[in-house]
Order: sequence, then C-alpha cells, then structure tokens
Amino acid sequence: MAPSRARPTLPLLLVLVAVVIPGPSGAQVSIHPKEAFLPRGASMQVNCSSVCSENLNLGLETQWPKVELDRGETWKLFELSDIEEDSSPLCFENCGPIQSSVSATIVVYSFPERVELDSLPTWQPVGKNLTLHCRVHGGAPRSQLSVMLLRGEEVLHPEPVDSRNPKEITATVLVSRDDHGASFSCRAELDLRPQGLALFRNVSTVRHLRTFDLPVTIPKLDSPDLLEVGTMQKVMCSLGGLFPASEARITLELGGRTLTSESTNHGDSVSATALVSSELEGTQQLRCVLELADQILEAERTLSIYNFSTPVLTLSQQEVSEGSPVTVKCEAQGGARVVYLSGAPPGTPAPQVQFMLNASAEDNKRRFFCSAALQVAGQELLKNQTLELHVLYGPRLDDRDCLGNWTWPEGSQQTLKCQAWGNPAPKLTCSRRTDGALLPIGDVKTVTREMNGTYVCHAVSSHGNVTRDVFLTVLHHDPKSWAVIIIVLTTLAIVCLVGVLTVYLYNRQRKIRIYKLQRAQEEAMKLKDPPH
Repeated sequence: MAPSRARPTLPLLLVLVAVVIPGPSGAQVSIHPKEAFLPRGASMQVNCSSVCSENLNLGLETQWPKVELDRGETWKLFELSDIEEDSSPLCFENCGPIQSSVSATIVVYSFPERVELDSLPTWQPVGKNLTLHCRVHGGAPRSQLSVMLLRGEEVLHPEPVDSRNPKEITATVLVSRDDHGASFSCRAELDLRPQGLALFRNVSTVRHLRTFDLPVTIPKLDSPDLLEVGTMQKVMCSLGGLFPASEARITLELGGRTLTSESTNHGDSVSATALVSSELEGTQQLRCVLELADQILEAERTLSIYNFSTPVLTLSQQEVSEGSPVTVKCEAQGGARVVYLSGAPPGTPAPQVQFMLNASAEDNKRRFFCSAALQVAGQELLKNQTLELHVLYGPRLDDRDCLGNWTWPEGSQQTLKCQAWGNPAPKLTCSRRTDGALLPIGDVKTVTREMNGTYVCHAVSSHGNVTRDVFLTVLHHDPKSWAVIIIVLTTLAIVCLVGVLTVYLYNRQRKIRIYKLQRAQEEAMKLKDPPH
C-alpha cells in the first residue's frame, strides 16, 4: 500500500454565473456561483438573491453545514463547509404566494486514498501467465481518473476509472526468464488539466517478481551400486536446464542422513559431490534432493553395503631350505569362497583351499596367488592376496651362466660374464691356477696377453660352495712374424703383377701376328684373281 499523504491545499475553481428565473408575478431568484470545482472537504460561499420586493423569504437548501455570513433586503450570503462529494445546493424564494428556486452544481475532486497492487507469487514459473491485480480506493472525479499497471516503466494496461466503488484492473503477463527480478507497480493519475489544474499521480508499492524454470527430467545421480564397509566412494548429482541455477539448493542424503557435499553451478546447471561411507552392512537409500522456488525434484538409488575381507594366504614356512615341505593355504572370510589358488589342483570354490609342495631351487621367489569371490546384489566381487616363497639353496655355477672357454684378441675391450646363483647370493671369485692372479668379473677391461691362463672360479655361501675352471686364451702376434708376412705378401704382389704383364704382352703379339697373316692372305688372293 502506498504511504498515506497529507491532504493538499488545492485551488478552488469557481464559475460565477448569474441566473435569473422569472416568477409568475415577475419575481426572480438567482444563485452565485452556478458551478464550482473544489477539493474534497473544502468550503465555499453561495449567494442567493432575488428581485422580489414584497414579503420575500429567501433561503438555501444543502446537505452540507452552512452559515449565513451576510444579508441584504434581496440577497443572502452563505458559507458551506466540509463538502465531501458532488452536490447541487438550491436557492429558493417565497415572494408572497409565489415560490421559485434555482440550483448550482458542485463538483468535488480528490486524490485516490489508496493504490494497491496485490502481492505477487513468491515464485512464478517461466512460460506461465501471471495475472496482476490493482485496486484504487477513492479518487474523484472518477471520469478523470485512470489507472495503469507498470513493468518497470513499461505501461502494461491503462484503464479509465468511472465507478465510485473501489476499482480493480487486471493485466496478464506471459512470464519469461528476463522477468526475474523485474519490478511491477500500479499508478493512478487524476487529470485536472482541463479544469486548469495539474496532473496528479499516486503509485502503489513496487513489487519484485522472482521467476524459475525447471526441466521435465529428474536429477542425474551418479553413484556405485555397491559400497564396502569402511571405504569411501564419491557420488555426484547434477541437473541442467535450471533457472536461476544460482538459487537452486541441492543436497545428498544416505539413509536419511544429510551428507557433507560441495555444490557448484555453471550456466543453467547445478551439481553436488560428496563422499559416502558406512560401517553397517545392508541396504540404504541414497537420495539427491534439488530445491528451487517451491519445487522439489528427487532422484534415489539403493546402495548395497557389504563387508568383504581380503582372503588370508599363509605358507607353513615362508623361508625354507631346498627340499623342505611347504603347505600353502588360502582361507576366505565371511560368506566368500576361494575360487583360485596358484599351484593347487582345480576344484569347486570352497571357504578354504590348501596343498603341499617340496621346495626346490626353482621355487625360490615363487609368488603364490589366492583369489576369493563374494556375491553381492547379483554381482561377483573378487579380492586377491599374494605371498612369495624364499628357498635357501647352495651356489650354482654352470656353463649357461659362466662359459668355460674364452678367446679374446689382445687389446680388445672385454667383460668377463660369470654369474653364480644361490640363496643366499654366493660370493664369486676367479683366480689363476698358476699364480692366484684375480680375473675381474663384470668390469670392462683391455685384454692383455698377461691375462692368458686357466682360472678357477669359486662361488661360496652359507649353504655350500662350488668351483669351475675357466680357460682364457688371448690371441696375440709377434712383430717379426708380421714383417715376414708383409715381405711374402709384397713378393706375391710383384709376381702377380709380372705375370699379368707377361700375359698381356703375349696376347698383344699374338693378335699382331694374326693380323699380319690375314693381310698376307688377302694380298695373295688379289694376285691369283686379277681384275678383268
């Protein structure tokens, strides 16, 4: 409702008209003014006069309080007060037996007492029609009063008011997203400019509209169907096509308990993420609740919470000497079943599976694998366990890992690769049988002729020792031998060159003799057959 206003002091507009109404005997009565235009509650003076000179009785009939201010033989001046509405005061006279009267017109104007715009909905859906209602109480003259509904400064519906009752006007608006936060008001205008006054306005309280838009779909809830006791899983709920997304509230609940979540919005989408966990087996409802305006959208999933312990894999001895028996056993927990144990013969899944083996060197660092399965909500879950067996055995030094014969050219870069196996790892040394000189193992060395010889490689550990002979031959050449070789090769080259030259000269001489013989034969033929 607009705040109350003090009643303004407005000008009084009087139209003074002298009216003469002849009586039957020539008597006349008149009223001044004939018309008056004044604010509600104002006062005015009315003059009643007559030309009657005999037995004159002059008076004024009106519904408003009146006071006689002055009089003369043929006139009286009255003051009317607290004039509240349009009326017609009447001047009358009794001139002897003759009666006559005349009336004036008083038009009262006033501001509307109240301009009221009905409250808007708390939220208005986008794409729906909104009907605005405005009521104007009071205001006169009604013929010069108009009321309009406004969206901001845009006039939606102007309408004149011509009834004395409170006037209601309506306007229908198709709401869009652009109307979110728009201001609506109702304005009444009293146009007294035709009477020489001004245009007077009164405005209702401004009301602001909040609009919203929701998709026809429900939120998308992304979460696993299964949750293991004591673990945490990330869940997310999201929905697009919202307006205004910034005012949407989205929460996640598990078993009726609100989860601590992080909400974000981008454009017309909103999402929330949270971590869920539980210490109780069974099923619980995971809910996503989105609230916007007075609307609630929900998505729900059933979460199966299970307890599945890792199977227990044991070795009767995890570190044993070669040849010792070892029992391998795998046990499933709860309602799970062992479905696989490496090394065990195939069989039906059972809560426990075991077998025995005699540890060998090949079993050192052998990994045993155990797998257990649990059925939860129609799904098979697997958990695994592994263990490694350590077998203690004496050193191994064979031709595969340490060759018995090595032949290296003198001056070349070589690495002696000799590997001894065993658990614990044996210590390996290679020394020359004649003088005990050590041969470096695993290092890159330049080969010298002094390295030539027979070496004894010895591997030793707490579980025994083993030896192996390694023969190293270094290929080397005497410089004198190289000189002889060079001389021999040079001689051979000279002999080959002389031989090639001799063959060439011989062939050339032979071709010359053949040519000369052919020429001689041709000349003899010419002499034998002279030309005719």
